[in-house]
Amino acid sequence: MMGKIASREEWLKARTSLLAAEKEFTHQRDALSAKRRAMPWVKIDKDYVFDAPTGPVKLSDLFAGRSQLVVYHFMFAPEAEIGCKSCSFWADHFDGAIPHLNARDTSFVAISRGPIEKLQRQAKRLGWKFPWVSSGGNTFNYDFAVSFEPDANGEALYNYEKQKVPFKDLQGVSIFVKDADGAIYHAYSTYGRGQDILNGAYNILDMTPKGRDEDELPYPMAWVKLHDEYEQA
Repeated sequence: MMGKIASREEWLKARTSLLAAEKEFTHQRDALSAKRRAMPWVKIDKDYVFDAPTGPVKLSDLFAGRSQLVVYHFMFAPEAEIGCKSCSFWADHFDGAIPHLNARDTSFVAISRGPIEKLQRQAKRLGWKFPWVSSGGNTFNYDFAVSFEPDANGEALYNYEKQKVPFKDLQGVSIFVKDADGAIYHAYSTYGRGQDILNGAYNILDMTPKGRDEDELPYPMAWVKLHDEYEQA
């Protein structure tokens, strides 16, 4: 791969032109974030109970004394022996972010339908410390549209539209808020490419000449492995 070769003056001209576009994008992103924060909330009436390493925990417990909760819907079906490799790619970014989230009154948890023993086994293998609980005994995944019973055409509602789904479990992110009286509300959920913002490695690659370099692959992320499966240079 070879980019266009230019003089320093030509490079600076191209860079300042791109900078204007980058600044405009930043303003658009800030405006979009403001619209996201202004979304209405829906009160949660179900008393969800999850399996945690320490035993049963309620949704309210997952806030850990904070007012905001970020849930990563980690794709790990009950019958699977290991979780989704793409979700694992995302999960590699979580541990370092959590202390900073906590400092801003925000807790974080991953939730999957897989049995807690399997979740713990994968977390131990990959060195993850973030909270990870099982929703295998409740309808949480179905209620927030990351687990499905596809119809005869293999379709289900995902990312706010009916579409073909390749699996009975997929990934997503949901945001919850708890008020001073303990009431819990659903504020936001995103799926598909809406999760890109959580993936630092992809954001770094997007700054490089090769970018994600996935156009010739059978599907995006076909290159992704669990981080202990890559050959070490």
